[in-house]
Amino acid sequence: HLPFCAHLCYYCACNKVITKKRDKAMPYVERLLKEAAIQSKLFGADRPVTQLHWGGGTPTFLPKDVMEHLMAGYGELFNLQTGEERDYSVEIDPREVDQDTLPTLWNLGFNRISLGVQDVNPEVQKAVNRIQPRAMTEAVLNEARRIGFRSINLDLIYGLPYQTPESFAETLEAVIEMSPDRLSVFSYAHLPERFYPQTRIQGDTLPSPQQKLTILHNTINRLLEAGYEYIGMDHFAKPDDSLAVAQREGRLHRNFQGYTTHSECDLVSLGVSAIGQTDDAYFQNNHDLPSWEAAIDAGQLAITKGVNLTRDDRIRRWVIGQLICQFRLDRQLFADVWNEDLNRYFADELSRLKPMVQDELIADDGNALQVQPAGRLLIRAICQIFDLYRKEGASQRFSRII
Repeated sequence: HLPFCAHLCYYCACNKVITKKRDKAMPYVERLLKEAAIQSKLFGADRPVTQLHWGGGTPTFLPKDVMEHLMAGYGELFNLQTGEERDYSVEIDPREVDQDTLPTLWNLGFNRISLGVQDVNPEVQKAVNRIQPRAMTEAVLNEARRIGFRSINLDLIYGLPYQTPESFAETLEAVIEMSPDRLSVFSYAHLPERFYPQTRIQGDTLPSPQQKLTILHNTINRLLEAGYEYIGMDHFAKPDDSLAVAQREGRLHRNFQGYTTHSECDLVSLGVSAIGQTDDAYFQNNHDLPSWEAAIDAGQLAITKGVNLTRDDRIRRWVIGQLICQFRLDRQLFADVWNEDLNRYFADELSRLKPMVQDELIADDGNALQVQPAGRLLIRAICQIFDLYRKEGASQRFSRII
C-alpha cells in the first residue's frame, strides 16, 4: 500500500496521505522493505510471487528512482516472476504520469495497469476536485498499449455529484471509444460522518438511489452491447480477457482485492492498513501511519487485528464466492465439497431468498440456484443473506447496496 496523493479527491474513502513533498516517499519505502524482510522470513523466499499489486493512494506519486529501489528490494527478498504467468498490476493516476512513468513500470515487471477515471464530465470532476481531461487519460492509455501492457483497466464511479443517467451515458460512450480491456464501475457510498473529505460534497447534488439503479442498469446493457462480458460485482471484461475466460471455464475467484484467476495464493500485506491472508486467516496492519512506522522501526509486524475462519466461515465464503463468480449455487457440488445438505444447512437463508425467487431475480429448479440477469444488479444483496456478520442484514438501506 502506497498511500501518498498530491491531490485530495472529495469522494475518496481510502487511507491516504495528502502531500506534494515527494521526498516523503523514500522513508516510507525504506520501512516497506524492512517490513518485507520480516515477512519474507515467514513466507519463504523461494515461493513464486504470481501476483503483485501496488495500490494507493497514488503509487505513481513515487519518483522513478524510488520505484526502482522498492522493486529491487522486493526482488532480493521474494521470488519475483518474469514469465507470462505473472499478474503484476499497479494503480495509476493519469495526472501523475510523465514520459518516464510507464516505461519504468514496464521495465520493473508490471504487465497490468488500472487507470482512475471516475467520470469524464467536467462538472462532475470539478465537484469532486479531480480535474482530469479526457485527452490526458487517452494519452496514458495509448502509451500503455504501445509499450505492451497486456491488460488495461479503467475505473468509473457512479453516484457522484451532478451525475444523471444521461451524463453518465456520455461518459460511458467516451470510455467505450477508449476500448480498455477491463472496466470497473463502482458505486459511490456517501458517508461523510466516516470520511471527512466527503463533507465537501453536498448531499442534494447526488443522484437518487433510483437514478443510481438506472445508471447501473443502463451501464450493464450498454457494455454488453459493446461486446464486454459482465463479470459481476461492478466488473466487466472483453471476451478474450483472462477474467472472462476464467468465468466461462468456472475458474474465476474473488478475494478482497477483486476478481482473480489465481485461487490458492497467500497474500502478503505490506504497508499501512494493508490486509493479508494465509490459508484461513485474515489480518490487517495498523491504519495509523505513525503507529505502523513505530512497529516497523521496532522490528515488529504492524498487524493490529486478525481473524481465523471457522468451518462455517469457510462454507459461507465458498457459497458467496460461487454466487459472485459464477452466479450459480449447485446443490450437488455443495454436497460434494462440504459433505452437507444445502437445504438443511442454509434453511433460514433459503427461506429469506424466496421473495427473490418469486420476483424472478433467482431461479431455483431444485438442483441449483441461478442468479438471473435482473438479479445480477442485486448480487450484493443476495450474497449478504449468507453473510453471518452483516449487522444490517437484508433490511439495510437500498442506496448502500446500489
